[in-house]
Amino acid sequence: MSNQRLGQFLGGFVLGSVVGTVAGLLVAPRSGKETRQLLKKSADALPELAEDLSTNVQLQANRLSGSALRNWDETLIRLKESIAAGLEASQQQRQTQQKLEVENHLPESQKIIRER
Repeated sequence: MSNQRLGQFLGGFVLGSVVGTVAGLLVAPRSGKETRQLLKKSADALPELAEDLSTNVQLQANRLSGSALRNWDETLIRLKESIAAGLEASQQQRQTQQKLEVENHLPESQKIIRER
């Protein structure tokens, strides 16, 4: 998930949590004073919740970033090895082909020398 999409998701999650909490508190069978106290406690806890969420998201993003970099490095190594093997096989094939061409033309050149 890209950082932008992750941020949008988390923003929506936090907003939905806040709206759900407020709605639940407002329809709960409590007195106005109790409801206001609960809303105040919830509002006071939001910054800490947001900070914890932010820290967790950052840790997860760092972990995923490190994993992606390791996978990328491993892929590059395998790609370089594959290219080197392909070049070597191509060079061997070319040498074999040249050797066969020389061997095929050798009898003709010997015929020309014998005719003179």
